[in-house]
Formats: sequence, C-alpha cells, structure tokens
Amino acid sequence: MVKKIILDTNFILDCIKFHIDIKTEIFKVIDENFSLNIFDINKKELRDKEYENLALELLNKLNINIINTNSSNVDQAIFTLDKKDLIVATSDKKLKEKLKKANIQILIIREKQRLRLI
Repeated sequence: MVKKIILDTNFILDCIKFHIDIKTEIFKVIDENFSLNIFDINKKELRDKEYENLALELLNKLNINIINTNSSNVDQAIFTLDKKDLIVATSDKKLKEKLKKANIQILIIREKQRLRLI
C-alpha cells in the first residue's frame, strides 16, 4: 500500500527555511511506500512566496506529483481526497485541527529540524 502525502505550501516553505531534507526525514518516520504530492494551486501559491525559486527547484528535485483540482482552496481540496492512506504535511494550526477531527494523519515539523507523524 502506498501512502499519499500531501505537502501543504507552508510545510514546504518551513522545510526550506529550516533546511530540512523532506525526503530523508519522511523516510525516518514512515516505514511504508509513499508518494509526495501537491495540488496545482499549491504551485501557484509558491510563486507568490519569499522562497519561490528554492521551492520550485525542490519540487522538481523531489519528483512531486501534482494533483489537479477545481478548488481554489488547498484545505478544501484536501478533504475531497479519499482519506484512506492519506497523510497531510502542514504547519497550519487551523488545518491541523480540521485534520484531527477528520482522523487524517498529519506530518509536522518538530524543533525546526525533524518531522513527526501525529
């Protein structure tokens, strides 16, 4: 079974800011096959952020799948996915609360250096 990990925009930017190697750290906490994914609207959001070039370079380096959506809101788009085998990587407090209520696994950054699955 392949876990589908959705990377939220703020998570990607925080990993860049804190120099976290996303793939290496994910391998430390998830012992199953996984795919890294973002929504097409995440990519648009990254173009407006401080670390745009680094973020887009990182997406290419990690070979991240892009999920096309009709939604204009990443949070809404997440909840349209099948939550079985879904993990959302985010730093957004409001989104984390919604994910907890929906029993969706969350990947977070701890101590600005490692990832943790909750």
